[in-house]
Amino acid sequence: MVIPWPPGQSTDHQGRLIAQWLSERLGQTVVPENRPGAGGQIGTNAVAKAAPDGYTLLAASIGPISFGPLVTRTPYDVERELMPVASYGIAPFMLLVRPDFPAADLPAFLALLRANPGKYSHNSSGVGGAQHLLTALFNAKAGIEALHVPFQGSGPALAALLGGQVNYGIDTPAAALRLVQDGQLRALGLTTARPSPLVPGVPPIAAAGGPPDYDIGGWNGLMVPMGTPRPIVDRLVVEVKRGLATPALRRHFEPLGVEVDPRGPDEFMALLRELWGTFGGLINRLGIRAE
Repeated sequence: MVIPWPPGQSTDHQGRLIAQWLSERLGQTVVPENRPGAGGQIGTNAVAKAAPDGYTLLAASIGPISFGPLVTRTPYDVERELMPVASYGIAPFMLLVRPDFPAADLPAFLALLRANPGKYSHNSSGVGGAQHLLTALFNAKAGIEALHVPFQGSGPALAALLGGQVNYGIDTPAAALRLVQDGQLRALGLTTARPSPLVPGVPPIAAAGGPPDYDIGGWNGLMVPMGTPRPIVDRLVVEVKRGLATPALRRHFEPLGVEVDPRGPDEFMALLRELWGTFGGLINRLGIRAE
């Protein structure tokens, strides 16, 4: 299993959980191998170009699959070279500010930013990444203008928000929920349209006074090279769904902020196409290109 991110990242954690489960169910060791670089594109391309024999799996994620092809010329073609197997679930993001930000709730936040276009700033893990595009979509739907400050990774971006170098940002519960619980950050809303039991007390942006049609979450899943025999794909689908139905495995996904809801190949591809449609037009309008 190629994991196109460094050890310790959310995709890495989820991939290793699934690799361990598959090892137990298939009677054959599934070895996680980290191949980070280029926003996940190096490892993703390695799987796209691998032999379609069932012996190479991809720990896939929203960045290099849903967003990468929209903002840069990737060395792989997702629809032609990669086959969706199963997604694991949806992970909501949170809209975050520091506790001393001069707006107590989302309506006050929006009123302040609309009255001061260009005065406030938001962070991201890099141009064209998930944090950048989710925030750009939020800003566009909410009718606000703010300065985008990209960083080299989500860690430095979060540190800049904590330190007051930027005013707001969107991040995962896996990265920021403990900071919210400790009072170091304040969550104004979730990016998904429905509340999450994994983030109690934080309402959806759409229900808290934000854009009513704002509904987006991160995903992780399993993919294989296109042309992998269907019986192999079908077996992997069965085993991933079976694993995610067990309380033991679901319990490990909850701290990562993932609401487990596995989808098979067709539903998984429908999700990808929905995201390409949602963000393709936005990216073209704003002229976003990865640096």
